[in-house]
Amino acid sequence: MVEEMCSLTASGISPAEAARSAKKRAHAAAPQGQGERPVLPRSATATRTSGKAGSRGSPGLPLGAVRAECRGLARAALRLESVGIQEQLNTFVQEHGVVAAWEELMMPTLHAVGRKWETSGDRYVEVEHLLSWHVSTALRNAQLLLGLGETRKGSPPVLLACVPGEQHTLPLEAVHAALLQRSRPVRMLGAAVPAEALIAAVLRTGPAAVVLWSQTRSLASTPLALHLLGMGWGVSGARQQAALVLAGPGWRGARIEGAVQPQGLREAMALLAPESSDLSE
Repeated sequence: MVEEMCSLTASGISPAEAARSAKKRAHAAAPQGQGERPVLPRSATATRTSGKAGSRGSPGLPLGAVRAECRGLARAALRLESVGIQEQLNTFVQEHGVVAAWEELMMPTLHAVGRKWETSGDRYVEVEHLLSWHVSTALRNAQLLLGLGETRKGSPPVLLACVPGEQHTLPLEAVHAALLQRSRPVRMLGAAVPAEALIAAVLRTGPAAVVLWSQTRSLASTPLALHLLGMGWGVSGARQQAALVLAGPGWRGARIEGAVQPQGLREAMALLAPESSDLSE
């Protein structure tokens, strides 16, 4: 019954409904006279009642009003079920695409794990690490999961980079996967890109846009952003200004004329890869 219930809750079914279903199946399969509930001592009954879901000691994640898939993913993450986590992420990406997977499943669950960690001392760090790993795996495999072909040839790429010192790459990985889904050429430089390396990459690739991610305000470099805005690149005689996209909470409150600051992945895609137009035009 426990195994049956775990399987059901991992798919997003509520614990109460999963328990009823598992109990019903167990009773149906039990020999005559052996499916009845045993009589428990008074102390055992009290212990079982005090430990019901929703009690103060409940290990559930603070998800709030979310899709059922978020609850299933959260339960699998708390149980450190790698196979279940990856299967749920892959299925959601295949059925709903990258943007919906990031905004409606991955990000809400990651935020819930983060809040649980912050309010529980050093507990649940392993849950966050495991979930982050599998989210990254799903995003990097999105091109295969969605059966996407090659990106458009001849168009300048979108260049993705974290500011110097920034180690958080998951949001940029979501941008990378979403751009591939829309057949946009993209180059991912990853975490903590030195300013000199970023500038060299801009000069070598002549990107249609540069996305600069910063998680924390202390790392968001206004001088670097201004330098990128003032750069020209491309073939000789054809100077082109970067479409600079400042992404992440680290840029919140920054006022940099000429740069854009999207609020979320969906808005970023509207800027970087509008479905009805070509960014290279």
